[in-house]
Amino acid sequence: MTKLSVNINKIATIRNARGANNPNIVQVAKDAERFGAEGITVHPRPDERHIRYQDVLDLAPVVTTEFNIEGYPDERFMEIIRTIKPAQATLVPDPPHVLTSNNGWDTITHQSLLIDIVAELKSYGTRVSIFINPEAKYFEPAKLTGTDRVELYTEPYAVQFHNDRALAVKPYVEVAHIAQELGLGLNAGHDLDLHNLRYLKECIPFLDEVSIGHALICDALYYGLENTIQMYRRQLEI
Repeated sequence: MTKLSVNINKIATIRNARGANNPNIVQVAKDAERFGAEGITVHPRPDERHIRYQDVLDLAPVVTTEFNIEGYPDERFMEIIRTIKPAQATLVPDPPHVLTSNNGWDTITHQSLLIDIVAELKSYGTRVSIFINPEAKYFEPAKLTGTDRVELYTEPYAVQFHNDRALAVKPYVEVAHIAQELGLGLNAGHDLDLHNLRYLKECIPFLDEVSIGHALICDALYYGLENTIQMYRRQLEI
């Protein structure tokens, strides 16, 4: 089964708009798990525009499913992983100024950096995933870093899905099989929603995990958080 990890960054964005503690991030994470989330994802950024580093520390004792911490492996991120030792750390190559993660790692150019980072993260007992574009050339170098998994950057798939879904998913299927042959676990995330998730799962049935935040929280405004999580779960239960 493909697990659904709920990214709660956007909940923090709403809270931060008023400066108090409503919505309560910790309570939302606990409720999301109670409603069926099989993991909680956060992506703290240096400017703390949504999830704050203190939030990550507050969430660590209460998340009972898989806690996935995403981010660029600067010293502050590495210190968070050393302290918390989450189930999974997802390495994303986003510099501080970008609005959202919009590219995968060049695992060829940055292989030596990633080798050192992955080795340190794994020494804490944390599973490591590397955010990666659906290009075959990056997968064997990713394997050589020692990472446990790769996370497919799915925005290009989502953008093209409504025009030609078979063409949109084709490169993802190709690299998914490469990952499988290399023994890499497979995650996916970015712009996945209730329209495009099921087809991705049908085409790549051996996906380990999807991480979904923005679309899921938007849908929750209409359907409610509990119902929305169950709706997303049903897209994966095929």
